[in-house]
Amino acid sequence: MIYLVRHGQTDWNLEGRYQGRIDIKLNSKGREQASEIKEKLKEIKFDKVFSSPLKRALETAQIITDNDIEIDERLIERCNGELEGKLKSECVNMVDFTDENDSKLGIEPLSKFRGRIENFLSEIERKYNGKNILIVTHAGVSIYAKCYLEGEPKDGNYSRYKLKNCEVYTYNV
Repeated sequence: MIYLVRHGQTDWNLEGRYQGRIDIKLNSKGREQASEIKEKLKEIKFDKVFSSPLKRALETAQIITDNDIEIDERLIERCNGELEGKLKSECVNMVDFTDENDSKLGIEPLSKFRGRIENFLSEIERKYNGKNILIVTHAGVSIYAKCYLEGEPKDGNYSRYKLKNCEVYTYNV
């Protein structure tokens, strides 16, 4: 079983800023959210735990479990280039995040982003079939993980997925 968790809340989540690769830590609510998930998942014995290297994901994983945590760079959030740190409301229509090859403003091309997530998940399916795996990562990564594990949305609009901080999704693998 895969347990996919988006990191807890940060101040930038509250402010509506693009975080991307900027290493923002959890705020007090984010730590509380992670503690609530720890309680919710306390009966589960995780065979392996993976996290993005960014503080907000790693700290969330450290609160949820006492297991060793393997950092995997493929779980890092999509690089949002020049948009990082900016309010989302300031950046409306500056970029088409669904364009497979759009890299203007230094944004990681969607094809590359999806490729690394699919590579990670196919490896997990091969190596850890039947095991309990905790993956703590970011909204963008979680959305594409959902697409990979559940199938693409029929309308092709992945952006309709809105994931809350510390939301948990489970998948049989």
